[in-house]
Amino acid sequence: MEPIKVDFTGGSDNTKGSGKNAYLIPEKSGLKLIISIIGTIIGAVITYYFMLPPLNFKSTDTYMFFGIVAAIFVILLFITSGAFVKPEYTPYVKKRSIVSVVIIAILVAIVGIGTLFSTVVFRAKTYSNIIDVNENTSFASDIEEADFSEVPVLDNLAAGVLANRTLGDLASINAISQFEVSNQMTQINYKNEPVKVTTLAYGDVFKWLKNTGEGLPGYVVVNMVTQKAELELLPEGEYIRYSIHEHFGKYLMRHVRFAYPTYIFDTPHFEIDEDGKPYWLCPVLDKTIGLFGGTDVKGVIIVDAVSGDMVEYSADAVKDSTDLQWIDGIYSDSLLVEQFNYYGKYQNGFINSLIGQDGVKMATDGSNFLAQNDDVYMYTGVTSAGNDQAIIGFVLINMRTKDASFYAVSGAKETSAQSSAQGDVQDYAYKATFPILLNISGEPTYFMALKDADNLVKRYAMVNVENYQVVVTGTTIAECTDAYVKKLKQNNINISVDIDKIEDATNNENTDIPEAELITVKGAITDIRTAVMNGESVYFLELDGKGVYYSIKASDEEMVVIMSKDDSVTISHEESDSKIIDIVTIK
Repeated sequence: MEPIKVDFTGGSDNTKGSGKNAYLIPEKSGLKLIISIIGTIIGAVITYYFMLPPLNFKSTDTYMFFGIVAAIFVILLFITSGAFVKPEYTPYVKKRSIVSVVIIAILVAIVGIGTLFSTVVFRAKTYSNIIDVNENTSFASDIEEADFSEVPVLDNLAAGVLANRTLGDLASINAISQFEVSNQMTQINYKNEPVKVTTLAYGDVFKWLKNTGEGLPGYVVVNMVTQKAELELLPEGEYIRYSIHEHFGKYLMRHVRFAYPTYIFDTPHFEIDEDGKPYWLCPVLDKTIGLFGGTDVKGVIIVDAVSGDMVEYSADAVKDSTDLQWIDGIYSDSLLVEQFNYYGKYQNGFINSLIGQDGVKMATDGSNFLAQNDDVYMYTGVTSAGNDQAIIGFVLINMRTKDASFYAVSGAKETSAQSSAQGDVQDYAYKATFPILLNISGEPTYFMALKDADNLVKRYAMVNVENYQVVVTGTTIAECTDAYVKKLKQNNINISVDIDKIEDATNNENTDIPEAELITVKGAITDIRTAVMNGESVYFLELDGKGVYYSIKASDEEMVVIMSKDDSVTISHEESDSKIIDIVTIK
């Protein structure tokens, strides 16, 4: 059969193939093919510049990148051939796109097969060994009694509020409206104190354009104990020129990617050394199980935030080198929780994690940080597979070395402790921070701060882990601890705590956050009501028939149990619009 010849240009042969396989060839097809190839190269460069994928076969981003490049070629071929407006050229495009389609199919197959053979279904035991957890522990002997000079009382939101207060100090360099505080905070130990550090950020894109030539003038340090925030300006002539808030060549991850094109990076974080010099830490990840499974940290790239100089260290070097002790974390809390859950769920195999679940345990939702021995530890509670309403213990993991220890302590979950603490001050609608588990004279105790709607710390709370009905609050840590000791005594648990020592350790509590002014009310009792709440007797007093009731626990003021109508009393309380107001003092 003779090939069909179609002439669109006055004589040239625009058809290739024969019979059913014949297809139209666009005019100047060779030139258009070259244009598509050049366009694909340009598209690949642009995609790489903004996507910044590692050129590493263990990263799914790599396969996605090459799949996008192949798709760009097909799309450009459709455009240059005119197949979008002339469907008769579609067979030609399909013919020319066979290689791209095959590449995409191979990439999908590799990702699919790699994912399958990396799955925990086939490698459960290997996953369970990705972290070593010491379970030969004792809470009472291993966990030192709480030193409140090292106990953080703020979360990120509260620390952010304090950090923003420092922006007024930018007036000294005439930059008060140019910058804001970055919302990415890192908890570290700085000069033996737990602090959160964060860089400044540009106020908007126009302020970036104005200031990027120099960079960011400093960073903010928020003390997690004293609640004092300070803006640290760099020495004259120095600026943070490389950061996650920059664009183009000074954008941190682009700067690092071009130097280490094959490395897989975790989210970078900001730290300062003991001299206050700013750095970015970019953890280097490895996939240790199959092609894509078993994520672990194998090292870190330390970037000088001012000069952009980079130095690479292995995870072992960070763990063992005394010169790198200032580094407080190369493992993210999310990665550590993931690894612990592998350990807890798959020790006895994958099937056991679903059926029988012998010995299966997992982390609770949420985590916090503790400062110990000049290191930062991630804390999270641990539940059993059959009971996620209570903890069977908790785990502490060093964020620099990945040393992990599990402590068997049964009791309430952190969320239950938060609810108990919030219930104790329900009239104020305070919100509790995620608890920290402390050793208070041998008693496992949840400690948390209570914040108002503006994320300012107003009170502190302690909840006994084994009996979360034992809950107390106080306007200072010392007051809270004193009330906790008394409450335990009422429950036949006698402990001894040096309150004076706690007052000395916390006498620098932030004076920038004023305590709520107390309002004094005097009147005659016209109504008394009682209720049992959380196992405690609570008295509600109405004065002068005004319809407002003042509440107080009998355990906080024993004299209330002998009060009666018409007694004259003087009550102090914090300002509140509620119809039920907590009493601070009563006489």
